[in-house]
Amino acid sequence: MIRIGVDFGGTKIEAAALDANGRFLARVRGGSPRDYGAGLEAVRDLVAEAERQAGVSGASVGVGGPGSPSPLTGLMRNANSTELNGHPFPVDLARVLERPVRYANDANCLALSEAVDGAGAGHEVVLAVILGTGCGAGVTVGGRILEGRNAIAGEWGHMPLPWPTATEHPGPECWCGRRNCLELWVSGTGFAKDHGGGRSGEQIIAAARRGDDAASAALDRYVDRLARGLAVVCDVLDPDVIVLGGGMSNVAELYERLPGAIAPLVFSDVFTTPLAPAMHGDSSGVRGAAWLWPLVP
Repeated sequence: MIRIGVDFGGTKIEAAALDANGRFLARVRGGSPRDYGAGLEAVRDLVAEAERQAGVSGASVGVGGPGSPSPLTGLMRNANSTELNGHPFPVDLARVLERPVRYANDANCLALSEAVDGAGAGHEVVLAVILGTGCGAGVTVGGRILEGRNAIAGEWGHMPLPWPTATEHPGPECWCGRRNCLELWVSGTGFAKDHGGGRSGEQIIAAARRGDDAASAALDRYVDRLARGLAVVCDVLDPDVIVLGGGMSNVAELYERLPGAIAPLVFSDVFTTPLAPAMHGDSSGVRGAAWLWPLVP
């Protein structure tokens, strides 16, 4: 059975055809239009091309993207690709693709992919965190996505930075309308903005490794803030493993320093939860979207 996964991101859209064992039969990418109708057409065209390359038609389609449809109205909310908000995106996807479509938050797709056969395989409770242009989290329990009664489980990026210092309070305004959201501090974008100077995250990390004082201080602040954000979730969820995805997940220093930074913040005398990079890297989103459908029709 061939399944199509679609990763609808803020800068790119990827569609991939996977076989029953999770092997890629086709992968195609395109830019992500900031126009709602154009985004629907882009998904349609990419799915068609992935099917053409895989030599199939009518495959199941799962889509991972920002935000989630409201259980009350069916309209999208909480998407940082704000052109989606207020539209019945999953319904419109099904219409343009002429088949049923399953939609999940992109962080949930990361969690599902890694729980099925990635860094979270074999663990009961998996917390997956995206640290990219924005940030968010997804949770799986027993290999199934935990969406919650109101379909907001894992909206970690828009909780406030815990235990803010005097210089962090009241914090900057977020696009979501709140202040001091974690996304503003622990996303790759937030990391670069906190450092200042127009450098990218990769350039700041490289400078820190060379001993640059300003870059090293920025990395110190980042580790501290990320540890605070994760510690609060650990107190609530106590996951068996924390999987990091997104661009900042490639920073090796995080896996060396975060466990020791989280430990004194959790409400426990022990903290042994492993942290691991996403095994499937930037493929986790599209793989998890495909896994939204079962192996049998």
